[in-house]
Amino acid sequence: MSCQLTTDCLDEIFEHLENDKSTLHSCLLVNRLWCKTSVRILWKNIWRFKYIVYREQHSLKVASSILSTLIACLPNESKELLYKNKIFIQTPTSKPPLFNYVNFCKVLSIYEIVKLVENVLSNEPSSSVNSLSLKDRNCLVTNEIFKMLTIQISSLKKLTYDYNQFIPKFSFTYFPGAKELSELRCSSDIPSDFFYQLSQICHNLQTIFIEFRNDNVSDELKELISLQNNLKSLTLIANISSWANIIPALTKHSNTITKLHLHGNNYNLPLSFVNLFTNLEEIMFSFDYGADFGDFENLQFANFPKLQILKFPKRYPKPEYVMKFLENNGKNLKTFYIYGSDNALSLSIADFCPNLKSLFVGIIYGKTNILKTILSSCQYLESIKVWCGKSYSGEERSYLSEKEVFETIVNYSPNNFCELKIYYSSNSDFVSPVDLESFFISWKNRITKKLLRLIINKNNNIDVNEVNKKIAEKYENLGIIKFSIEALYDDDIFYLL
Repeated sequence: MSCQLTTDCLDEIFEHLENDKSTLHSCLLVNRLWCKTSVRILWKNIWRFKYIVYREQHSLKVASSILSTLIACLPNESKELLYKNKIFIQTPTSKPPLFNYVNFCKVLSIYEIVKLVENVLSNEPSSSVNSLSLKDRNCLVTNEIFKMLTIQISSLKKLTYDYNQFIPKFSFTYFPGAKELSELRCSSDIPSDFFYQLSQICHNLQTIFIEFRNDNVSDELKELISLQNNLKSLTLIANISSWANIIPALTKHSNTITKLHLHGNNYNLPLSFVNLFTNLEEIMFSFDYGADFGDFENLQFANFPKLQILKFPKRYPKPEYVMKFLENNGKNLKTFYIYGSDNALSLSIADFCPNLKSLFVGIIYGKTNILKTILSSCQYLESIKVWCGKSYSGEERSYLSEKEVFETIVNYSPNNFCELKIYYSSNSDFVSPVDLESFFISWKNRITKKLLRLIINKNNNIDVNEVNKKIAEKYENLGIIKFSIEALYDDDIFYLL
C-alpha cells in the first residue's frame, strides 16, 4: 500500500530545501502536489537569484524566464496595454499560467524588478514600429508589474526599496499584503508619501535597515518607526550623512531592540545613544577608515547584561576603550569579532570573555603566547578565525604563520574546539604540504577531539595547490577533518543593503 505525504509534511520538508535550487527543481517533475509545493518555495523569494541583474548569457536566460512568467500572470488589461504600445515579451506558453506565481511571493525587491526589466528589454531586438524609447518601455512594463504585485501578493514579509532616479514612484495604496510586512530595507531619501502610506497599514515590522543619504529625515519615516509594535532588529547605514535625526524616534523601542548594526564612513557619528538599548544581545560597529569612533569614549562604560555577540568587522576604537567595554560586558559574550590586532586588547579577551564560543582576532607574528592564553582561558571556545600572512601594509609576516596557529591549536585548544578559519587579506603562500599533513596527524592523535572544520578564507592571490587539496581529501576520508575554501569577502566583512 503506497503512502502519500500530506501537504503539510511536504511544506515542512521543502522549507528546509529553500536554498537548494537544483533539488527543488527536480521536485517539480514528481507530481502536481510536489510541483505546487516546490514552486511555492521557489517563488517565495525569487529575487535571491542575484545574478539576474547581470547580463551574462546564463543570467539573461534566467532573467528572461522570470520576466516572461510575470508577464503571463499580468491581468488582461495590462497585457493589452503592452500590446498597444508594441511591447512583445514572450510568455512560457500560450495557455494561462498553471499557478498564481505572484501570490507565492513573500519577498519583494523593487530594485531587482527594475533591473530585471531593464536587462531583458535592453537585449531585445529593436523594433522600427515602436515609437517608445527604451526608457519609456522599461517604465511601462515595470509599472504594470508593480500594480500586479501590489494587488496579488497576499502576504509580504520583506521589502527592499532603495530609492534612486531610475526607480519609478511606488505606491502602497492598494497593497493589503504589506500589513504582514516584518522586514523593511530602505533609503532615507524615499518620497515621504511612501513612508506615510506604509505607516497606515504596517505596524509589525521586526527588522528595519535604513541607509541615510542626507540629513533631512522625513517626519513620515520617523512616524513609521514610532508606530511599530515590536521592533527587534535595527541597522543604520551612514555614508556621507548622519543618523542623528532618527535617534528620537528610536527611543520608544529601547526595550524591544535586541540586535543593532551600525555602518558608516562618516566622521563624528553619534554612538552614545546605544546606551538606550539595554536589552541588546548583538551589536556590530562596522566603520570604514574615514569614520570616527570618538563617541565610543562615552560608550565604553555602558552595561549590556544580555549582550552575546559583539563585532568590529572593519576597524575598532582605541584599544583601551574596547578593553573597558569588554571588562563591563565580556562575561556573557559568546561571539567576539575584531578586525586587526593589538597585543593588550587580544590578551584582555582571555581576562574578560571566559564564555566565548566563537572568536575572530588578529595576533602579531611570533606572539603565540597570546593565542595560548586565549585558548587556555576560553574553555568553551568552539571556533576561532585568525589572520595569517602579510597585512595590507605589506609587512613581512605581520600575523601568525599557519604553522604557529596549527601547533598552538593542537596543543592548547579546549575539548569542544571544532572549527579553525584562516583568513588572508593579501598576497601570501599557503602552508607547505608537510606542515599541513603534520597538523592533521597531530589532530588525529589528540586524546580529546572532534571532527575539525578547516576553512580557508582566501583572496584570489592565495594558491591552495593540488598537493594540499589531496592531503586534505585524504584526512576527510578518514573522518578527521572537513576542509573548505571560501571567498575572502564574506558577510562578516561587507554589508550590502
